[in-house]
Amino acid sequence: MEKDWWVEESAEYEYQARADFVEAMRERTKKLVLRHIKLYQALPSNEEARIIGKQLLRSATSTGANYRASCRARSKAEFFSKLSITIEEADESLFWLEILEEAGIVEEKKLVSLKAETFEILKILSKARSSTRSNT
Repeated sequence: MEKDWWVEESAEYEYQARADFVEAMRERTKKLVLRHIKLYQALPSNEEARIIGKQLLRSATSTGANYRASCRARSKAEFFSKLSITIEEADESLFWLEILEEAGIVEEKKLVSLKAETFEILKILSKARSSTRSNT
């Protein structure tokens, strides 16, 4: 009897940990989107900044939206697919941040924190995708 109780407790704990992770990542990706929006609003008014900024805005908002969609996936395959899109979009966002920096549109010191957060989310989601692949 005691062993059965432990199995139930363990299963509940794992579910709770997963639910906490999912909710934390939903909030974190949403905050990341909002930070990218603020960056876009602060960009210079020249043509190249607007073009690159719009690309960044599209990929950053897609990161948050697709992560949220992955949380509502109806199957493991759909989850994996949405998570893959999220990873691609986060990586693209990182690319556009690098372009803004290397083109001299935004100072490096102003992008350090945003690039670090984007990269960390990219790593976390990549690890989650690898875990999903391993468990199927």
